[in-house]
Amino acid sequence: MTAEFRLPDLGEGLPEAEIVQWLVAVGDIVTLNQPIAEVETAKAIVELPSPFAGTVRTLHAAPGEVIAVGELLISIDVPAVAGAMEGVVDDDDDEVIPPNLVGYGATPRASGRPQRRVRSLASVSASDTDVLVAAPHDVLPPAPAEVRHERPRSTPPVRALAKQLGVDLSLIEATGVTGVIGREDVERYAAQHATPAEVPASAPTTDSRRETRTPIRGVRKHTAEAMVRSAFTAPHVTCFLEIDVTETSRLLADLRADRRLEGHRIGVLAVVAKAACLALRHEPSLNSRWDAGAAEIVQHHYVNLGIAAATERGLIVPNVTDAERLTLVELADAIGELAATARTGRTPLSALTGGTFSITNFGVFGVDAGTPILNPGEAGILGVGAVRSRPWEHRGEIVLRDVMTLSLSFDHRLVDGEQGSRFLAAVGDVLREPGRAMLLG
Repeated sequence: MTAEFRLPDLGEGLPEAEIVQWLVAVGDIVTLNQPIAEVETAKAIVELPSPFAGTVRTLHAAPGEVIAVGELLISIDVPAVAGAMEGVVDDDDDEVIPPNLVGYGATPRASGRPQRRVRSLASVSASDTDVLVAAPHDVLPPAPAEVRHERPRSTPPVRALAKQLGVDLSLIEATGVTGVIGREDVERYAAQHATPAEVPASAPTTDSRRETRTPIRGVRKHTAEAMVRSAFTAPHVTCFLEIDVTETSRLLADLRADRRLEGHRIGVLAVVAKAACLALRHEPSLNSRWDAGAAEIVQHHYVNLGIAAATERGLIVPNVTDAERLTLVELADAIGELAATARTGRTPLSALTGGTFSITNFGVFGVDAGTPILNPGEAGILGVGAVRSRPWEHRGEIVLRDVMTLSLSFDHRLVDGEQGSRFLAAVGDVLREPGRAMLLG
C-alpha cells in the first residue's frame, strides 16, 4: 500500500517551507524516523524524519520549491508485513494514525475519542485502506477540488518572472511530472501569446548586470515581519553609555594565556553576557514581557539570553537557556556553539523561541553604536560596540584606554528610564571593573 506524508507544522504556525534538498531518491528504502529531506522555514533549516518504513515511490516537490503546510511531500510504498510500522487504528473509521515522530511532540489524536490497541500493519490489509496519510500537528486535509482556491504551484523566482512578463500563472499548465510550473512553462506561454503590439521591438529587457532581484522569503522575510511588528507595537527608548573597558581587556588576555582554559574562546561578548545576567537580577523589569491578551506583565525568573547572529539567510536570534546559571566559561562555550550552529543554518526551532532578553554585537563589524530593535516579546536588547583604544581621563591623567559604547533599547511600557539607566550602569560597572561582579553576584 502507499503511505503519503504531507508537510507538517514545524512550529509556531509557520505556513510554508522551502525544500533545500532531498536526502532520499525514488526507489530508496527508508526506515522509520530516517531523515528524508532538509527544509527551510522562516527560521531555520530542519531535517524531516520519515513517518513510515518502506520504499520511496514519489517525491512531490523539487529542491527550491516552496510548499504549504499540509501539501503532499512524499509517497512511500509500505509493505503490509509485520514490523513495517505501527499505528493507532480509530474504531469509527479505521483511520491509521502514524506513530510519534522524532522532533514533533505528541502523536495527534482524533477528537479525544478512545483508540483501539496499537497494532502493526500486518493486521491492516489493503481492504482496510489503500493509502496511509501522515500529517503531524493538526494539519487539515485539503478542501475538495471544487471549493479550493489555491494559487498555481510554482517557486518564488518563477512567480517573479511571471509578474515581470505580465503572465497569469492560473492560465499556465505545468509540463513537468511534479505538477510545478517552471520557468520554461512561463517563457513558453509568454512567447506563444505575445503579439508585436504587446512586445514592441524597443521594449526594455532585464539586464542582470544592472540589478539583481531576490525573492523575499525564509529567514529574511520572517526577520522583516518581526522587526516591523516590534517597532510599531512596543514604544522603543534607547540610551547609551561610553565606558572604559581596559580592565576587562586585561582579564580576557589573562584568561587566554591560562593553559587550563585552552579550547575555550572567551571574548568580550561573553563578559557582556555575564554582566547582563547579573544586572537583570537587580533590574527584573528588563526581563519581562507585556501580555496584552491577559492584560498582565509577566516577569521571568530565569534568563533565556538571545544572541543576535548574522547568517547568509538573514538575522536570527537563538538563545542560551537559563543563561543566569552558567559560569563565564560555560556562557562563552554556549555562545560559541550558538554562533557555529547558526552559520550552518542548523539552529533548532527550540533555540529560536522563548527568549527573555537579547544582546546584539555591533562591534564585530567595527561599529561603535546603534539603536537595536527589540526582539518581539522581549523588554530589552543590549547593543555592544567595538572596543577602541582612545585618549581617556584616568586617575587625573589623559592616557590611552580601551573604550566601548553600550546601547540599550527597551520597551517603555515595561521599563522606565530610571530602570533602564540603572541596568545599563550596572553592566558598565562590571565591564569597567570586572571584580565588581563579586558584589553584584
